Amino acid sequence: MKSRNLLSSLICALTLLICSPSQAEKSQVALNINSASIEQLETMKGIGARKAQAIVEYRLQNGNFASIEDLIKVKGIGSKFVAKNRAWLSVQ
Repeated sequence: MKSRNLLSSLICALTLLICSPSQAEKSQVALNINSASIEQLETMKGIGARKAQAIVEYRLQNGNFASIEDLIKVKGIGSKFVAKNRAWLSVQ
């Protein structure tokens, strides 16, 4: 009986670890797309050197982004990327 309770507790604990966001994800600070450098932008999942460069160039030519949704105006950035990363992006 004891081994069955231990096994159940272990399964519950592992399920929580797998399903819960990691501490690193919880503490990640939103990246300001109006002031982030190319290097900082490249740390975002789905942003490589070319997309980071395109974001900075767009910002230089058109001014700051008014909203996170404006990021889709940059060539190579789509609404799916914005939706996935909304929690990690800011314009302030």
